[in-house]
Amino acid sequence: MSTNSTLVASGPEWRVQDVICTSGPADKPFEEMHDEVCIAIVTSGTFRYRTRQGEALMTPGTLLLGNAGACFECGHEHATGDRCLSFHFTQRFHEAAVSAVSGAGKAEFDIARLPCLPRFARVIADAETARDENDISALEEAAVRLAGGVATMLRNAAAKERAPSPRDIRRIAETIQRIEAKAGERFPLTTLAHEAAMSPYHFLRTFRRIVGMTPHQYVLRMRLHRAAVRIRRTKEPISTIALDCGFDDLSTFNRRFRDIMGVNPRGYRFQSSN
Repeated sequence: MSTNSTLVASGPEWRVQDVICTSGPADKPFEEMHDEVCIAIVTSGTFRYRTRQGEALMTPGTLLLGNAGACFECGHEHATGDRCLSFHFTQRFHEAAVSAVSGAGKAEFDIARLPCLPRFARVIADAETARDENDISALEEAAVRLAGGVATMLRNAAAKERAPSPRDIRRIAETIQRIEAKAGERFPLTTLAHEAAMSPYHFLRTFRRIVGMTPHQYVLRMRLHRAAVRIRRTKEPISTIALDCGFDDLSTFNRRFRDIMGVNPRGYRFQSSN
């Protein structure tokens, strides 16, 4: 297994690493251990993550959760390579974040991952841009926002996810790869289901169970994420970015962007430049 980990920022009780893995189906997974509490943003690629809390297919936008001292394995049976922005916290830092959330339970994670969720869209886009711009202050803020946001999501102790079958995981992983490669194209549900050799109903139910949202919601989230990163990184016209990312109507793009990011595209660009 070939993994390159680069420290991009750190503080007294936190650090952020850019982790790029080039492993593929021919590479056998091996056991590793989280040395600290870990919340990792999957920014590209897919892989299987297995730990004591369960097993899950990790896809772009999902959050990998790891307890300090917990052993885990990552497998790439369905695709080659992935990239994660991995946030590590001391136990004290993490417990402080959990205690600050009203009604939060214990600090230890009971599940292996959080699926793509709209509430994390902005912090994920901000964190990825901060990584590329080497903005340490922004990464520190992202670390605090992630720790508190995850604690908030988990305060109502979620039940363990039912483990999907290997066949379902493979089919959905292949679908995710197609979407990630051509996120600007249209993806009719019937077409995706046909390519996965599943009925539309079974495909929709299986995709939602594995990924955490419907295919339409996932495509929309990916398009908005890519648009948000380009808005921050470049001075390209917002209309050009919207069209390139698969939105045919600028007003629809502005509305959906505001719904997810909490501010319209121009306001997001202005906030990012100050």
